[in-house]
Amino acid sequence: MTRLVVLGVQGDDGLWLADLDAGTITQIGVPATGALKNADDLRKAGASVIKGVNLAALATSADAVSGGFMDVSGGFMDQ
Repeated sequence: MTRLVVLGVQGDDGLWLADLDAGTITQIGVPATGALKNADDLRKAGASVIKGVNLAALATSADAVSGGFMDVSGGFMDQ
């Protein structure tokens, strides 16, 4: 089974496709129709749309991730 995740980051209107098996991330075009467009419209309005992902957290750097960034003041959990 291919493991693909579509990501959108707060403050960035773009969408990204992460292929976890290939280890790649590619920017994708703005969806024009369908469920992905509906989800993208919702997130642009401030909603969080989550399906099939059980952890997602924005980090400031790779070092922050390996250094326990969710445990320290100023990290993800404080925002």
